Amino acid sequence: MAILFQLIGRLIKWTAITIIYLTPVLGVWLASSLAAYNNRSTSLAVLAGVFLFPILPMLWELRAQSKRRRSKERILTWGDRLTLRTLVINFVAIAALLVWQPRLSFIALSTRGDWMLGDLQGQPAQLIRQNLFKLANGLEGMYLSFNKNPFERYDDGSSKVQPQPQTDRDPFENLKQPDTAKPQPANNTNGWAWQGMGIHPAVANMPSSVETSIASVAQYIVSKESDPVQRIKALHDYVADRIAYDAESYFAGQYPPQDAETVFRTRKSVCAGYAKLLEALGKAAGEEIIYVVGDARTQTSDLSGQGHAWNAARVKGQWYLIDATWDSGYVDRSSGFTKNYRTEYLMPPPEVMVISHFPKDPAWQLLSNPLPLGEFLRQPMMKPKFFADGLQLVSPVRSQTNVGDEAKLVLANPKNVWLLASYNSKGGGNSQSCGHPVQGDQVTCKLPASGSYEMRLFTSTESQGEFNYVGQLEFNKS
Repeated sequence: MAILFQLIGRLIKWTAITIIYLTPVLGVWLASSLAAYNNRSTSLAVLAGVFLFPILPMLWELRAQSKRRRSKERILTWGDRLTLRTLVINFVAIAALLVWQPRLSFIALSTRGDWMLGDLQGQPAQLIRQNLFKLANGLEGMYLSFNKNPFERYDDGSSKVQPQPQTDRDPFENLKQPDTAKPQPANNTNGWAWQGMGIHPAVANMPSSVETSIASVAQYIVSKESDPVQRIKALHDYVADRIAYDAESYFAGQYPPQDAETVFRTRKSVCAGYAKLLEALGKAAGEEIIYVVGDARTQTSDLSGQGHAWNAARVKGQWYLIDATWDSGYVDRSSGFTKNYRTEYLMPPPEVMVISHFPKDPAWQLLSNPLPLGEFLRQPMMKPKFFADGLQLVSPVRSQTNVGDEAKLVLANPKNVWLLASYNSKGGGNSQSCGHPVQGDQVTCKLPASGSYEMRLFTSTESQGEFNYVGQLEFNKS
């Protein structure tokens, strides 16, 4: 029995020692992933790891030995002391990196934590990659604790409803064109079942005398539209068409009241106000529409996105996702808000919506197997129109990739839509065209110098027609 306990003790000791000596590896992995994400040299991170072990622990031990009196009895062996010094030094180094860059550390590990595997795709490489990303997922809680969404405070608890995954992929099976009046012209960025359909006639032709209250507007829409799908569209259209995005408040980070009544009166809000007004209109119309919060990625945000609010609506017993804010127009710092009604984010398939919208409650992904946050970050940022155009990204399949002299997209393009691309330095800079429109399966951009770039893709049905933005990817040129 004594021998057994001795063996168990040794096993525990050597397991602990192994774990301790893995801390330098974890430190190098974290530092090198941050370097890869920021397009910096990963070699420096590896050299720093060598300094943290064995150089620095050994220097510490040598210095301690020079100060220690020879006659003093030593409780720990040289190896024990070196092990503990290794643990302390590397624990402090890792903790310092995580405290310094808590959000970016998770993003870097989740998107570039497999940088050392390069383009390897064999089974061993895939197994290593999967385990690296599983390990990165362990930091998700830290990321979320530092990732504050300013629009959560407007959630009154309606999103505590627990939806079932969406199973009916075609809510438009019996969809009829509205016949109360001729629809307004639709923007050609519309996709899915709404192709060619503009603002609902009940909204386009609504008398000003009706727009005196939320209840009055909702009752009018109910009286003009009996189809449940079209009724949800009309409610969405009212919010997307009547409300202007408050760009000034958005860029200042200071938001006025976002309650439905204030937004209805002022006709201006950020995303929370759009979502609260649509929720209130749904309630007044007898429709179940709730407020959803999470992160969303746009062409102006980084890979992680930023705090956002949108809606979910129950139609014919199924839940569908809606973002009236993004369907109202677009914003940039120089020109503010530009009105541009569309229906890209009106009940798209959940697997498409989750590319840009990551709800705080995973149930609101409406997927049978919700994506973890790390996988959301690894997805290229493609818009619903990309998929509505029948496009599929063949390569690259990650949001950020290392390249040589050129960035290249390979696509499946069964509808032969026209493709156009541009690039600019990450975080700003003038946009540069990548060449003439092509009607094929590849788009290439020559990158001028080392740096990080954003490549944007646009599509059109005509070579000389209007091209619409459908997504972007990041490329690092060494």
